[in-house]
Amino acid sequence: MSPAPAWHEADADGAVEQLYAAHWRSLVRLSYLLVRDLGTAEEVVQDAFVAVHGRWNGIRDPQSALAYLRRAVVNGSRSRLRHLKVVRTHAERQPVPDAVRGADEAVLESARRASVLEALARLPRRQREVIALRYYVDLSEAEIAETLGISRGAVKSHASRGAASLREALAHHLTDPGEALHD
Repeated sequence: MSPAPAWHEADADGAVEQLYAAHWRSLVRLSYLLVRDLGTAEEVVQDAFVAVHGRWNGIRDPQSALAYLRRAVVNGSRSRLRHLKVVRTHAERQPVPDAVRGADEAVLESARRASVLEALARLPRRQREVIALRYYVDLSEAEIAETLGISRGAVKSHASRGAASLREALAHHLTDPGEALHD
């Protein structure tokens, strides 16, 4: 039987330091094979060394410290995998957040809305009413006709002329001609 390594007689700091120097790499490799992420593997092994250091005085047979470390690495790797599974399951249940808007988008949208409202205010009264009821209140032609006391044909005519006037007035703001009416 070969003599025990020097770290068996050392205090906790010295013993863990010697174990670390001799076995860090192989323990990280072991954890990496289980968790498939180097950063996570390194954390698992570091946690195992911290645990061994904290329990050094309770280890009855210092020769079993390496076996204890290996067991701690395997258990730590399993724990991380379980945690990641729970995190992924929870993340899959969460709604996807809307895209983050740029800081300038709110200002541009506000300016565009102001332009639309200004152009709408310049329309003749009946066209303005029909456009507002159609695109802002989302009423049907029949509901608009009933609300304003005019025929459905008149609603179509006012809507068509009003939309054409708005497209012309807002052409510099639009990429989609019907876009201004739906804001």
